[in-house]
Amino acid sequence: MRARRVAHVVIGVLVLAGSAASCGRSSHSSRSNAAPPASTGAGVLGAADISKACKSAPLAATETGVTATDITIEVMADTGSPLAPGIFQGDVDAITGFARYINAHGGLGCRKLVVRTWDSKFDPTEVKNGQLDACQNALALVGDNSVFDPDPSAMEQCRDHAGSATGLPDVAAFAVDTNEMCSPVTIGVNTRTEKCPVAPNTTRDFVRVAGPMKKLLELHPGLHGVYLGNGDLPSTKVSAIPDIAAQEKMGITFDAKLLNSAREPQAAYVPRVGFLRAGANYVYGGTSDTAMVAFMKEAIAQGVDPSKVAWECNVACYTRTFLSNGAAAVEGAYVWVPFVPLEETDTNPALDAYVSTIGRAKVDTWGIVSWQAAIAFQQAINRIVADKGPNAITRAALLPALKAMTHFDAAGISGPRSLTAYSPCYALVQVRGGKFVRVWPTKRGTLDCDATNLVTVTANPEKQAATDLH
Repeated sequence: MRARRVAHVVIGVLVLAGSAASCGRSSHSSRSNAAPPASTGAGVLGAADISKACKSAPLAATETGVTATDITIEVMADTGSPLAPGIFQGDVDAITGFARYINAHGGLGCRKLVVRTWDSKFDPTEVKNGQLDACQNALALVGDNSVFDPDPSAMEQCRDHAGSATGLPDVAAFAVDTNEMCSPVTIGVNTRTEKCPVAPNTTRDFVRVAGPMKKLLELHPGLHGVYLGNGDLPSTKVSAIPDIAAQEKMGITFDAKLLNSAREPQAAYVPRVGFLRAGANYVYGGTSDTAMVAFMKEAIAQGVDPSKVAWECNVACYTRTFLSNGAAAVEGAYVWVPFVPLEETDTNPALDAYVSTIGRAKVDTWGIVSWQAAIAFQQAINRIVADKGPNAITRAALLPALKAMTHFDAAGISGPRSLTAYSPCYALVQVRGGKFVRVWPTKRGTLDCDATNLVTVTANPEKQAATDLH
């Protein structure tokens, strides 16, 4: 039970962190943001350009983790803790798979890409140990996903091959802890949850993606109902407040703003279904796939017609577990995802490369973001090589190359943006016949990137969470 609880708490935290997605438009929309062709993004050059640059000088060791033959990176993720074994194995699989893929296609930076792995075990001490290990052995952290990182000083003070405290580049998949998120050496592909530096217990602005809720209102006008968030950690409670405010700004009203615990069985949802029996027609799952399944199953058990309720969940429900455990109970549920859906590999070569390399049985919502982080790293290295040659690859060169990316789209998996910017992009899918089926935008391989999908709300979430959530 403890392991299940931790896993679901972590999912509740991570659903706040997303990546962008490619823009799309349907003929049913009045929006004018037509889908651009998949681009290679800033810093990606043709194979001929890189090949020419590789021949410009004899290869040499240039940095910690960069020899004449290899570039070593490290991926760190919470995988081996008995509290939630294997929960983020997808991140590790993605980075090790990316190395296999890139080496089969000529390598990176004129060298072979080598991957070290570190299990951070939901333990801040192991996170720091992993940063120290990467500092001593790798050019950068890439695609990492460690929830508890309260002290990033080990990577911020990391010395390069010349002895300078340049710092260890952190191309994170998910920088959940605000200390890591706001670190000057973190240039992650996940959307930041709020502007840095974070000032807790103050009234401040938050940017949230509200486009999926706006679309749901178009499909089901007059939504009012239940917001279900996770209450196991202070961070998950606090994060619910700006999410609720964003939905209210779109026109959704809430009869109840509830917290659940990952420890709760289906029976705990008996009183929550009462809001639906009283007339609520909307449930938003801001917690985990298992919680949403329990809520929907209990609603059916109490005689609620699930077709009379608009059920919507964030990317945490975009899982095989949601489909298998939910079965018929989750039919009709909506899920929004911040990337091109994994079912549409035929529309995007980069997405196809991820699924084909890792294997459809192993791909997940965490791994696809790590794959995007690897693409960002690849693009930055390519730009360095093209501009300054294959012996210019250093941490000091990598950090500004990453920060200079203002049009990163992960080779069409994501919408163009700078790496730390908020993204308005999403796709809305629905469970139909036991599968995730695209609802919006209607064109396969695209996502809705209209700027109005982002809303800014003002809140003191620490204070409001104590009074507004139950």
